[in-house]
Amino acid sequence: MGQCIICNKNSKLIASVLAVCSECIRTHFDRVKPHIMEVHARSRERFHLPLHPPQEKGGLHCDICINQCRVLEGEQGYCGVRTNETGVFKGATSQEGNLSWYHDLLPTNCVADWVCPGGSVSGYPEFSFSVGPEYGYKNLAVFFNSCTFNCLYCQNWHYRELSIKGQRHSSQDLLEAVDETTSCICFFGGDPTSQLPYALDVSRRVLEKKHNNILRICWETNASMNQKLLCEMADISLKSGGCIKIDIKAWDEELNIALCGISNRWTLENFKFLAKYNRQRQEPPFLVASTLLV
Repeated sequence: MGQCIICNKNSKLIASVLAVCSECIRTHFDRVKPHIMEVHARSRERFHLPLHPPQEKGGLHCDICINQCRVLEGEQGYCGVRTNETGVFKGATSQEGNLSWYHDLLPTNCVADWVCPGGSVSGYPEFSFSVGPEYGYKNLAVFFNSCTFNCLYCQNWHYRELSIKGQRHSSQDLLEAVDETTSCICFFGGDPTSQLPYALDVSRRVLEKKHNNILRICWETNASMNQKLLCEMADISLKSGGCIKIDIKAWDEELNIALCGISNRWTLENFKFLAKYNRQRQEPPFLVASTLLV
């Protein structure tokens, strides 16, 4: 049970940490925004992450995501994994990432399982080894220890503990985790957005050297990346028969900022762009799956 600091309403639908009801967020956003941003700043401080997307004059510009950070030398971007070292971003590049991975036997708990070639009848024989679930094969689940949002109620919140201290791996390290029974790779987290150069490099290389003719590349993401990178993701998924699963936290921008600390403007624009991109290419079974929380 929480109480709204604006209208004083009590409700089990009001989170005690945020302490603002959805009605007041929508109708009095300018009034509640400073409080909301302070809540988000406090939630990041304990993990030693930048409290806000840095916008320092003369800072090194990162164009990967909506935050468009400008980072001074020795400082980090909002994601916590990209650091300006002598005018070059280090810590998360196309050749090095902050991540972990594990193998998951198919069929697994993928939200797109019911339409994915790995769990359904779609895509056989071009994109799957069997009609129906691919028993005997596995997914390589790649977890990135970073995110471009700051969701207050993230189910995988532990990535924040690893954004700065997590283990770095080369592209080759991850490539070696792919074997003859790996039929799909899913990049998630956290979120793959802030480390897309790494994920894209691995994807291109693994598709060139795959053990079998089937290896789907999939993504779970808040879709806050720039559209050039989104197009590269889409081309790789279309080519391999994989899925792009977009996590839409809220339709309303103010609610998204309240829940996630960051605007969803690029998320919604990319969702719309991707749907049109898919129709223009006319190459099934590419998928955009949305999870709407509010």
